[in-house]
Amino acid sequence: MKPLPLDYLLTKTQKALVLVDVQNEFCHIDGAFGKKGCDLSPIADMMAALNRLVDSAREKGVPVVFIQNIEDENTDSFAWRMRPDAKEDSTNEGVCRRGTWGTELFGFVPREGDIVVQKNRFSGFLDTPLNAILRNRGIETLVFTGVATNICVETTARHASILDYHVILAPDACATWYPDLQEATCKNIRLWFGKVAESSEIVGLWAGNAPEEEKEVPPECC
Repeated sequence: MKPLPLDYLLTKTQKALVLVDVQNEFCHIDGAFGKKGCDLSPIADMMAALNRLVDSAREKGVPVVFIQNIEDENTDSFAWRMRPDAKEDSTNEGVCRRGTWGTELFGFVPREGDIVVQKNRFSGFLDTPLNAILRNRGIETLVFTGVATNICVETTARHASILDYHVILAPDACATWYPDLQEATCKNIRLWFGKVAESSEIVGLWAGNAPEEEKEVPPECC
């Protein structure tokens, strides 16, 4: 038995597009990670594909989910503050503090009907209403994008898998500051958690351009 094919997941199941932590703190040169000296060029490179996915999702009525990392003194813990943050010898310096510019979305403004969920850890499901919202909408498949691929995107995608969602990662619509870890996440998802598909393929399938031989494949035959 083989996993369900990509075209089946994107055309026959209820799906949502998830943008993880596309925020000033992680994406803008004046954000915390820009100031740390992290390479932001992969984030700039992903924006065209990400915008294409968002536009396509809205056109096709696919829910768009924005996940924002927002932290404050009520969510801090000693262990959380003492974890490494971008460098082995650098602790969490307090990014995405509630009410600051860094928490704001980078390059996007949610529209009516979009879903916005706040989190304070790497997983968008931990202690948030995300799972309940998706279940209430009958969502079965999640397409993951955002920042950083190897941190909050991967953690949320893994969590989605163990909550019994079908997982798809769009590698050209997510980014990290470390190319080797981008590749590692893609391989990890492909081997253990779901599908990896470029934005153009996803948009094409949403537009009804599935390969003829795969259009009618029922789940029992996969």
